[in-house]
This record gives sequence, structure tokens and C-alpha cells, in this order.
Amino acid sequence: MALGQIGNFLAYTAVPTVLVTPLGALGVPFGSILASYLLKEKLNILGKLGCLLSCAGSVVLIIHSPKSESVTTQAELEEKLTNPVFVGYLCIVLLMLLLLIFWIAPAHGPTNIMVYISICSLLGSFTVPSTKGIGLAAQDIFHNNPSSQRALYLCLVLLAVLGCSIIIQFRYINKALECFDSSVFGAIYYVVFTTLVLLASAILFREWSNVGVVDFLGMACGFTTVSIGIVLIQVFKEFNFSIGDLNKPNMKTD
Repeated sequence: MALGQIGNFLAYTAVPTVLVTPLGALGVPFGSILASYLLKEKLNILGKLGCLLSCAGSVVLIIHSPKSESVTTQAELEEKLTNPVFVGYLCIVLLMLLLLIFWIAPAHGPTNIMVYISICSLLGSFTVPSTKGIGLAAQDIFHNNPSSQRALYLCLVLLAVLGCSIIIQFRYINKALECFDSSVFGAIYYVVFTTLVLLASAILFREWSNVGVVDFLGMACGFTTVSIGIVLIQVFKEFNFSIGDLNKPNMKTD
């Protein structure tokens, strides 16, 4: 798992966020396939269809993703982080988090699944950009130039933001799993989390600026296909249904 997270971190530093975040869903179909062979867990026809759709949607995402990075240096990252549009977006997210955590969650969290999902997904506006920012800032830390000290400070700040966001996310994910079905939570959480992360990354890194209409529609279709696949795998995994049931004749009883 540690190696997987290291690979995920390296991916954020190497390719656009709009590609890495949706492709994180590939862990679900691969995990389901491995579980069916190694742990002998049953994977019904809807689960197999979900695996196929997730892989197909991922291929579409790769084909239509941005071909170049919009932010490649520490100076560009600092400029993006101080952009008024992004600062305004973060202020709105922080206000929504405060409202959800201190007022809405205590009253409606255990009965409404969207409360905990909204908290965890909004925190993704900090975790994923921070991860990508740490990777960019770390490139200048060990260089012997005046910017290395600023890069160190920036990296430490982003690490603190990342750590706090992850701790709060873990807390509310555990609360959600205590109150709701993990399959339903996982499917809805993936869709909402990915959507908000893509929104935050689009505002901060402007990765959509070089994407044409065709590529934008292609990525939207790919993300929708992956999301449908995840829902089929997660939500319908307990259904005892196979392709052999389609061939059984209808039995009429008097």
C-alpha cells in the first residue's frame, strides 16, 4: 500500500491532475478481480460489466487528457496559489466546511450520507493540490539557489495543510462507514470527490485551458463511464445474478 501511495504521489507530480484523480478508480475493478480469484469472492455479471466500463472509460480519459503541464516550476506554483480566483474559491470551501462540520454534521450527519461525503470531498480541494504542489516545490529544495529556502517553506506549509486535511478526512470517512453501507458510500464518494478535485485543480492549475471542445467532451464521457462502472461494482456487488440466469426458462406456477 505504501508503494502504491508513493506511485500515486509521483503521478501527481508528472502528469495533469485531471488525469490522475479519475484514474485512481482503477483500484476498484482491479481489487474486485483479484478478490474473485484469490479470495474466491463472487463477482456477478454487473460487477464484470462495471470492471469493463471502468477500464474503457479510463482509456477514453487517457486519450483526451491534457498533453502538457500548465504549472512546472515553483515560481508558477506560487503565482497560482496567490491568484485571487483561487483564494476566493478556498475561502468559499473553508466557509462551507465550517458550516458542515460545526452545524450540519452534528445534527444531520448520521442520517444523511451527503453530509459526510461533502466534508471529505471538499477537503479534496486541499489534499490533491497540496500533493501536486509538494512535488513541484520539492524539486527546488536541494538546489543551491536563493529560491531553495522559499521552496522549503512552501513545502512545509503544504505538508501541514495536507496532513490536517487527511486527518479530518479519515475521521469523517470512519464516521460515515459506521452509519452507512460502505458500497454506497464508496461509489458516491468517488464521484463527488473527483468532481470537486477536478474543479479545484482547474481553478488552480488551469489544466483545462489547452483542452479543446472534443477533448473536453471526451473526458466528460470517460469520467461518466468510469463513474457508472464504479457504481455497478460497488452498489450491486451483493446481487446474486449471473449470465446463466438469463438462459433459465420462466417457470409458471399454478
